[in-house]
Amino acid sequence: MLKPPSALDRAARGVQGRINRIIPEQVHAAVTTVIEGMTRTILTGADITTAPPVIGESLAQRDRRALAAIDAYRKTAAVEGGVAGAGGFWLALADFPALLVIKIKLLFDLSAVYGHEAERFEERLYVLALFQLAFSGADHRAQVFHGLEGWDARTHPADFEHFDWRAFQQEYRDYIDLAKMAQMIPLVGAPIGAFVNWRLLERLGQTAVNGYRMRWLAR
Repeated sequence: MLKPPSALDRAARGVQGRINRIIPEQVHAAVTTVIEGMTRTILTGADITTAPPVIGESLAQRDRRALAAIDAYRKTAAVEGGVAGAGGFWLALADFPALLVIKIKLLFDLSAVYGHEAERFEERLYVLALFQLAFSGADHRAQVFHGLEGWDARTHPADFEHFDWRAFQQEYRDYIDLAKMAQMIPLVGAPIGAFVNWRLLERLGQTAVNGYRMRWLAR
């Protein structure tokens, strides 16, 4: 998590930075507002069908549950990505909110697997932190990681007033832009979409499992 960016990472971030500087500020503000609204809506409703926290199991038992959940969500995301990739530009665009729902729902389920109550606001903040940990550049990732250390020993905000939605959406967008643009290529969009979504869910699941292990061991 604390590994500095490689030369390739720095080059890619440089290109993304130049692109972001070209995009008008009004567009950045609009995208931030849309992503904030979408994510907050998902966070509010994602725990409706989430199982209650698992009580009384060992860490190894919880890990087995978590791996089974990740496998199921990877398959769902791969199917969704394949269908979106085969459907051309407009379905590829629709893949963005659909995949966001799948990712957040996985994090809520893993929260329950490791014994946490997803309806608590601090748990929603932890879910967002894990999301950023999985899908951010090296510098922002290190900052988020330090914020997760000693999580249960600290107090946390009671609302989103000070949450940096701009950084959230820009880091996420920059991380997945190139992969998701390839999904729009005719003929190969379907296999690319399925593969990319599979790998994104795999990365998110592994990051989340280790994030919850970190909290377990800290206790």
